[in-house]
Amino acid sequence: MNTSQQTTPKDNRKLIYGLLVAALLGTWAYIFYDKSQNKETITLLETRIKDTDSARTALQAEFALVSSKADSLSNSNLSLQGELAEKNTAIQQLRGNIAGILKKKNATAKELAEAKKMIGELNGKIDGLFVQIEQLKSENSQLTTANTQLTEEKTQLSADKQNLEQNLTNTKTENKQLADKVDVASTLHASNIGITAINIKNSGKQTETSKANRADLIRISFNIDENRITPSGTKDFYVVVSSPDGKIVTEGGSFATREEGTRTYTSKVSVNYEQNKNIPVSFDWKQTERFKDGDYKIEIYNNGFKIGQGTKTLRKSGLF
Repeated sequence: MNTSQQTTPKDNRKLIYGLLVAALLGTWAYIFYDKSQNKETITLLETRIKDTDSARTALQAEFALVSSKADSLSNSNLSLQGELAEKNTAIQQLRGNIAGILKKKNATAKELAEAKKMIGELNGKIDGLFVQIEQLKSENSQLTTANTQLTEEKTQLSADKQNLEQNLTNTKTENKQLADKVDVASTLHASNIGITAINIKNSGKQTETSKANRADLIRISFNIDENRITPSGTKDFYVVVSSPDGKIVTEGGSFATREEGTRTYTSKVSVNYEQNKNIPVSFDWKQTERFKDGDYKIEIYNNGFKIGQGTKTLRKSGLF
């Protein structure tokens, strides 16, 4: 009996030891398992963080590239106005929204996905605006070329106009010179000038006299020489008679001369002239006063030029 009682406690200790070892091993196993799970979670979180950082970095790089394109808009030679200015404003606003997300340290994947979407939208807007700007540049270039061409054409037209005006001025000058020559050449010439003092008797008979007290009138005659330039028609001749005292016998009429200014005349004679023919002209001039002895100077004008002159001397009567 003593032997049986001594072996029983010995077996219980082994069981207890076995249970303790098993419990210890289970605890260690759980600890090892829990650490393994925590490590996987940490690894997964680290992976997610790394992926998020990588996505953020990629988005920042993509955004920087797109932003550089947006910055180049300000270097455009065109001043953005109207619709283009509105589009540029929308681009800058969208750019600010993206930058706000990327600056967040704890940006979620959803926010980064939204940022990526907005970057794509931003890139499309910038490309569209660039296309419009390039189109406007092309149109401006065409307009500049057209304006340059128009300016050259205007310059050429101005030069042509100046040449035409100069030619016209030269032509007018030449025409005036020619007209002046024709005008001068069309002036008629008087030849065979005759000045005769006439005494009229009571019977009406007319005789030539050289005595002043017997002269009743002076008959002036001349021939209009042939002229191929002067057209046929009525031509006016102005006769200026100066008495022996040097004064012009006149009733107040005057005419313009080419070289002597305005002169008074004694008689105006109108003649029906025929071109290229010799026309004889004769008319009588008398004065209310008695003729004085001395020289009577006769000057004949046509077209403002003196075309002939002559002198008639009347003497005193031998009885006085």
